[in-house]
Amino acid sequence: MLSIYDVVKRPVTTEKSELLRKNFNKYTFEVDTRANKLEIRDAVQKIFGVKVESVATVNVKSKPKRHGMKIYMTSEVKKAVVKLKDGDSIKYFQGV
Repeated sequence: MLSIYDVVKRPVTTEKSELLRKNFNKYTFEVDTRANKLEIRDAVQKIFGVKVESVATVNVKSKPKRHGMKIYMTSEVKKAVVKLKDGDSIKYFQGV
């Protein structure tokens, strides 16, 4: 069984994830590939002290990339989009 700090690896801060956060109160995290939605929900609730409404996950497959003549594969990751209850927010994302 994974600990809560093994489940959530890091937050994803891209333009798309910032729009989701501002407009829909949804936060995006990179999570362990073995974690399920219940483990992700429990981890986010315990780490940040918020109430999670729903969790959506997506497995991002590896892709070939080039750096000059060298071709390599990116790593596979699992992302989770977590929707919080109205009124809840994670201060880490606001830069406070």
